[in-house]
Amino acid sequence: MNTHGELAYQLFLEGYNCAQAVFCAFEDVTGIERQTGAALASSFGGGLGRMREVCGAVSGGAMVLGILKGYSNPKDSEAKKAHYQLVRDFAGKFKAENGSFICRELLSGVSVTPGGNPEERTAQYYRKRPCPQLVRQAAEILDEMLTESA
Repeated sequence: MNTHGELAYQLFLEGYNCAQAVFCAFEDVTGIERQTGAALASSFGGGLGRMREVCGAVSGGAMVLGILKGYSNPKDSEAKKAHYQLVRDFAGKFKAENGSFICRELLSGVSVTPGGNPEERTAQYYRKRPCPQLVRQAAEILDEMLTESA
């Protein structure tokens, strides 16, 4: 059986964006089937619509945390506070491993095509990017955190 990290890695290699790869890797625990999960996470690839802001792997992970550990009552300030701390902890662990959780910083030194259009997924694309490893790592961090809080 594949781990969530390995599944996220494979989904990215299949062409899913970074947020989709992480979010969809957890369909077994979120209960959200892949087609819906991929559509839900589709906006967050490339650091939010390829603007190179928060890494999509981190956004996808935050979405998993929202489904599994989020709050729904807007007046429950304690639940909101606890959830935001959980998301900050997740992002902090990712940043501790990679130096950042900002897409453009993670891709520093990688030649990327400017603009908002996604790049063609070629062998060259995968060789020059850390993204497959980043989605794997984000999913592994999530697994650790979810195991700790179980």
